[in-house]
Amino acid sequence: MKQRIIDIYQKLRETNILSNFLNLSSIQLSNILLLMLIFPIITRKIGIEAFGFVTLANTFATLAGVIINYGINQTGVRDVVLHTKDQVKLSAVFYNAIWIRSMIFLIYLIFLFGLQWNGMKYYSLIILATPLVIAEILNPLFLFIGTERLKIYNVSNVVTKVISILSLLIFIKSSRDAGWVNFILGSASVITYIGLLIYAIKEFKLVFSFPTKSELLKLCKDNFYLTANNISVQFQQSIMIFALGHLGNPEWLGAYALCDKVVQTCRMLIISISNAVYPKSVQLYQQGTRIWRLYRKKMKWLISAIFFIGSISIFALADFIIYVISGQRDHTAVVFLRIMSLVPTIAAINFLNVIDQLLKNNTRYIFLIALILLGISLLLAFTLINFGWYILFASFTLILEICGLLMYEYTIKKTSLHHA
Repeated sequence: MKQRIIDIYQKLRETNILSNFLNLSSIQLSNILLLMLIFPIITRKIGIEAFGFVTLANTFATLAGVIINYGINQTGVRDVVLHTKDQVKLSAVFYNAIWIRSMIFLIYLIFLFGLQWNGMKYYSLIILATPLVIAEILNPLFLFIGTERLKIYNVSNVVTKVISILSLLIFIKSSRDAGWVNFILGSASVITYIGLLIYAIKEFKLVFSFPTKSELLKLCKDNFYLTANNISVQFQQSIMIFALGHLGNPEWLGAYALCDKVVQTCRMLIISISNAVYPKSVQLYQQGTRIWRLYRKKMKWLISAIFFIGSISIFALADFIIYVISGQRDHTAVVFLRIMSLVPTIAAINFLNVIDQLLKNNTRYIFLIALILLGISLLLAFTLINFGWYILFASFTLILEICGLLMYEYTIKKTSLHHA
């Protein structure tokens, strides 16, 4: 066993994954570590059931944030890199992003106002989560990535999380304060991003400007496809939480939300590894598709083996994990977590498939898979909720991951004929 671990470590060193993992993914890593502290604090303060509704409001705000961001964190990086040395064009890229986000936020406020007559039990929690949405308007991540100034962004991010933790410890006393959790987290981010924006404007000498009609229309057109894909992906991951919230059973919602947060933490780790692998993947693909295929196959099974060990650990320690996070025993949450324990492994197997399609610029296939998965998620959530198969609620994410893996494997086999 010891020799196998050493062999895995040596293989990781040979592929530069460890160094890239640390150098390219500091934001995700700091988030993972600090979220591991935030979850137990919140859950122990307000309880599992209230945590479910806090997560629901947080998920709602996150989905709104994806729409408001409008793909800027992806295409904005490219535009910043292209115009780093051109002050006028860089200023236009920056302010166009802020303006388009602000305009979408105004539409969101109108939508939010209309929701008050919907009769939602958790409407007040969604209102208090608004700072999380505002933070997305101000988030300058795309600018700091494009200018390779991530260090200051990352340090600010860590400080924000630390302040959030201290604020939660001071102000959150019981389940009656649950609505203020997202307000505190969002407000801390808003203050931090305002500071980063002021720094960026001064550092890069960004000249304020109003976007022209043609610039806004071009941005809307160019990012529509990408935004639709992002919304689809986010919604399929969120729909079960919305469905359980609508069902109105706090026990099921709380248990599912708690386990979902554990899985999401694993997803963040996979994103970190993806960031580490991607640069080398681009280089190898340029050298030849055969070299890339061999590398993808080797890395796929190496990384999936590591995450499989993690899945076994989550399954075996499910009761302990739930108790550490929540401070209480919860049979439903333990069952849910054991069912969901394989999700990180399936996701780890599939992320290199996604990179493969990105390298081949098969964005159409990525979008189609996202749409199909969205349809599956709607049908699956409806079936599970209406038949009341609560034990199988946790299988929702696992089934989606397996479907995604199968579709990507099929797509790779289909497209490999054209990229041989």
